[in-house]
Amino acid sequence: MAKKQFKTESKKLLDMMVNSIYTHKEIFLRELISNASDAIDKLYFRSLTDSTVKTGRDDYEIRITADKDARILTITDNGCGMTKEELENNLGTIAKSGSFDFKKNADDEAKEKVDIIGQFGVGFYSAFMVADKITVESLAHGSDTAYCWQSSGADGYTVEECSKDKVGSVITLHIKEDTEDEKYSEFLDQYRLRGLVKKYSDYIRYPIRMMTEHQQLKEGSKDEYETVIEDETLNSMVPIWKKNASDVTDEEYANFYRDKFFDYEAPLKVVRQKAEGMSNFEALLFIPSHAPFDYYSRDYEKGLQLYSSGVLIMDKCKELVPDYFSFVKGLVDSSDLSLNISREMLQHDRQLKAIAKSVEKKIASELSKMQKSDRENYEKFFAAFGAQLKWGIYSDYGMHKDVLQDLIMFKSSLEDKYVTLKEYVSRMKEGQTKIYYASGDSIEKISLLPQVESVIGHGYEILYLTDDVDEFALQVLRSYDEKEFSNVCKDDLDLSTDEEKESLKKENESNADLFTFIKDSIGKELHGVRFTNTLQNHAACLSSEGALSAEMEKILNKMPGAEGQQMKAELVLEINMNHPIADKLKALFADDKEKLKQYSKILYANARLVSGLSVDNPAELSSLVCDLMLG
Repeated sequence: MAKKQFKTESKKLLDMMVNSIYTHKEIFLRELISNASDAIDKLYFRSLTDSTVKTGRDDYEIRITADKDARILTITDNGCGMTKEELENNLGTIAKSGSFDFKKNADDEAKEKVDIIGQFGVGFYSAFMVADKITVESLAHGSDTAYCWQSSGADGYTVEECSKDKVGSVITLHIKEDTEDEKYSEFLDQYRLRGLVKKYSDYIRYPIRMMTEHQQLKEGSKDEYETVIEDETLNSMVPIWKKNASDVTDEEYANFYRDKFFDYEAPLKVVRQKAEGMSNFEALLFIPSHAPFDYYSRDYEKGLQLYSSGVLIMDKCKELVPDYFSFVKGLVDSSDLSLNISREMLQHDRQLKAIAKSVEKKIASELSKMQKSDRENYEKFFAAFGAQLKWGIYSDYGMHKDVLQDLIMFKSSLEDKYVTLKEYVSRMKEGQTKIYYASGDSIEKISLLPQVESVIGHGYEILYLTDDVDEFALQVLRSYDEKEFSNVCKDDLDLSTDEEKESLKKENESNADLFTFIKDSIGKELHGVRFTNTLQNHAACLSSEGALSAEMEKILNKMPGAEGQQMKAELVLEINMNHPIADKLKALFADDKEKLKQYSKILYANARLVSGLSVDNPAELSSLVCDLMLG
């Protein structure tokens, strides 16, 4: 029979379909199974109004057969089949889709009852990635004659009558020979085929069956095995997210989560979402109980699985979750998405953005509920992922702070447990206008800071910031419930009465020369020196001026790439005017400036150590201390 040429496309276009559109060769099986499912859907829809359709709902199936020796793979369905004209129109014209025409012409009732997946007419041609010849034998419902379509690629195709007594289609792939770079034989291996069905087509609504080999103990034997061939259904058919929530147990959710997302623990929380309206979709989300080993590394990839009518489209669609919720695992299933022709990627349209926004709101809402009603588990979650929420506040110039500010927590001086900003504000002292915090490597080190002792002594609660991102996040927030954040180690700490402020001002003015001498003795690294009346038992402390605190300096300077451009906080040495050391310094300034220089360096080094900062010249400090001990 004379070979026909493809109607509208050339070899170049077919090569593009095979080599450029699809990223992974394994996709071909998903495409052919989806097409088979569509064919069954069409016949099922017809059966609702056509009594000549004798196939019952339970009779529909898709069957896979692999012959390794002959290198032949077949996909069989008992759907609507195709006439000669349909074979030529749908398979003889690249980018012609019978499914698209069906969906376009169907009424609303039909669209609700069936999910038509294939719309672009190129999925079939993905099979040429693994096959050098494809044969399609098809008998259309209501037709007496079956036809065979056959092609070896862009050189054309033939269509002729064939013998087939059952309605439906059989697609036969002649799998290519292996090369050094490609092992096409893998697509004839039953284990590999089973895995691909499970990965991409597990929730096709009709059973996908294959004869598979299994080893089992011989009857009556304890150690002798035999090979058994059985007809196995490879797919689950009904997605767990399509079942009524009341019909799914916690254990079933946990098992699904472990299997799909490779975790060894059950999730802390399961979130189900169903949206109808502008965007129709269902989501099944999981809040993990712990962070993956690579979560805070560049290797971690965020994203939710994306399904279209139960068919896996993308394993990790990063557009569906913002970075600050990147810990969320799960999936979204929608039939409304605008997919590109390979169905591997999404067109960036309003539907996708609307779904992502809805998912974001749902996650935030569920975390808020968890914080209020299941505090123990929320604190476990926050210990694992709280830093990510705070990075979300800091990033993008604080665009997301309204979403996240009520979700973040800090340890507090009042009690050794997490405190929300709302809880802190609710128990502020009468007349308190600021939210006090202190930063450091650990709660133990922060509690030793002189300023912390002073603020607690005045009866105020302090938030302890121990994550690198904490202070940066609060600087972006600036305030909460109209209460500004105040670093107790900054120079603007205001705990004095008007009378005390006036006394301090006079004391500082009268000792300006002393402060200049001390500053010059220490060097350029010190921005200023002054007396303070806020300390209790400590002789001195370091505070900072400007936006950069001492703790922020430490964090920025240890970041990769910071070498050679070290950040410097404007440090101020604050000396307790009520401590005996103040009188000692005044006396030395009058009588022994050389010893005052030594005392100044020791006092400054001591203040740095108490603040958690390193001493630039420990050898000099050791020598000064020894001289002092001997003197």
